[in-house]
Amino acid sequence: MDRVIKAARSSGSLNLSNRNLSQVPDEVYRSTSAVGDDEKWWEAVELQKLIIAHNNIESLKEELRNLPLLTVLNVSHNKLSELPAAIGELDCSNNQLKELPSSLGRCSDLSEFKASNNVIISLPEDVANCSKMMKLDVEGNKLTILSEKLIGSWTMLTELNASKNMLSGIPENIGSLSRLIRLDLHQNKISSVPLSIKGCSSLAEIYMGNNALSTLPAEMGALSHLGTLDLHSNQLKEYPVEACKLRLSLLNLSNNSLSGLPPELGKMTTLRKLLLAGNPLRTLRSSLVSGSTPTLLKHLRSRLSENEDAEASTTKKEDVIAMAARLSIASKELSMEGLGLTAVPSEVWESSEVTKVDLSRNSIQELPVELSSCVCLQTLVFSRNKIKDWPTAILRSLPNLLCLKLDNNPLRQIPPDGFQAAPMLQILDLSGNAASLPEHPSFSSLPHLQELYLRRMQLREVPTDILSLQQLRILDLSQNSLRSVPVEFKNLTSLTELGLSDNDISTLPPELGLLEPSLQALRLDGNPLRSIRRTVLDRGTKAVLNYLKDKIVEA
Repeated sequence: MDRVIKAARSSGSLNLSNRNLSQVPDEVYRSTSAVGDDEKWWEAVELQKLIIAHNNIESLKEELRNLPLLTVLNVSHNKLSELPAAIGELDCSNNQLKELPSSLGRCSDLSEFKASNNVIISLPEDVANCSKMMKLDVEGNKLTILSEKLIGSWTMLTELNASKNMLSGIPENIGSLSRLIRLDLHQNKISSVPLSIKGCSSLAEIYMGNNALSTLPAEMGALSHLGTLDLHSNQLKEYPVEACKLRLSLLNLSNNSLSGLPPELGKMTTLRKLLLAGNPLRTLRSSLVSGSTPTLLKHLRSRLSENEDAEASTTKKEDVIAMAARLSIASKELSMEGLGLTAVPSEVWESSEVTKVDLSRNSIQELPVELSSCVCLQTLVFSRNKIKDWPTAILRSLPNLLCLKLDNNPLRQIPPDGFQAAPMLQILDLSGNAASLPEHPSFSSLPHLQELYLRRMQLREVPTDILSLQQLRILDLSQNSLRSVPVEFKNLTSLTELGLSDNDISTLPPELGLLEPSLQALRLDGNPLRSIRRTVLDRGTKAVLNYLKDKIVEA
């Protein structure tokens, strides 16, 4: 023991886990002041990391404050019933804590807090001062409420796990968590989802099984990054049509009260698994419900075409355009999607202050030069049109453009200097334009890029210039012909989502595990992976990354 503590004075890290300790040795609290006669006191460093997990410790002394540089404290799997003030990363899960100290709020650098599997009734309001909080895990406690004050102060939060509690609702200001990627609230008593959920624009995974939901808000349809939606074992009577435009890969609606499904769900072609068992479905044959997801979706689409024919709108196209233009005066956003347009209406450039234009799902073949006058434009969406040429000249005239979506067009090859025309872009979607990328696309001309979508591009290897995009948070390379994943992906430390599904990847570089914990969603389905056991893959992103990280250690 003495030798280990002595070594910690040189490294700043002390691991005393699995030592059957009933209390923390006093020398630990004294840190550098306990330097022995045979040690060089001037070389001693303050303790920064203390791991005392899996012991029988019942209490921690207030002398913990004598460790001013302590940033990581792991006291999980002990017998603690209370805590002193703590620090930057704290794990006190699997104890017997009934409450948390209000002094926790003084830990202004606290970014990751785990307090799962205790008996905590409420979170102290002072924890609102921990504004750097990014990950919160309070699974398996007795919480009845998450206060709006806390949620409103944790705007940096990317992961929230409050499953297996007694929560009766979700805070109305949940929408303030625009960086939230994973939300796990399963096994509570939640009866509704706030309309503000649409503000959680980064959400990739929602787990709300085993609650008391009877309806879902239409606003759920705005969660454009959502890939997993688990709503099993609730009381849902219907699935909202608005949520059918989501690009989900997993939708679990089993054990609800659904009597039918909206035909529009058939349009969700990204869906890999739709679970419906345990519903009183009367409009679908049991063989469809228990059969494959693609077959069910095809059936729903066949009903959709009939419905659309029967309910064809008689509204004139010109009236819709005029209405959209009126609405844009206040919202600064102009939406004319799916109107069968063959050209960009003049109303677009006449709305000189518009910041967002959505003309997706039309038959537009080119962008008019008049669009150059829309200097306030930040978002330009031309998905699913018939555009053939990269609009270099127009892009050069739009200095504020941050988001460009040209996916699913017959786009010809982008000029070598094409990306230089829009150097401020943060979001770019070129999916479904297999012929658009030159042999060596210069993505490095887009240094601010945060989201890049290159689905269905017939890529055989990852373009090397992507590896220079240090601000990249979302990279979607699914539905290509990639055979390998570059080791250099480990350097994309801002990455939170990586889509690699439906490729020809058989192995992953262990170095990919170094992206844990920043990488929250790694999609690998539809690959012939042989180097990772199916049981590991089924446990999700974190398990895969930890598995890969262990491979580095073994090597």
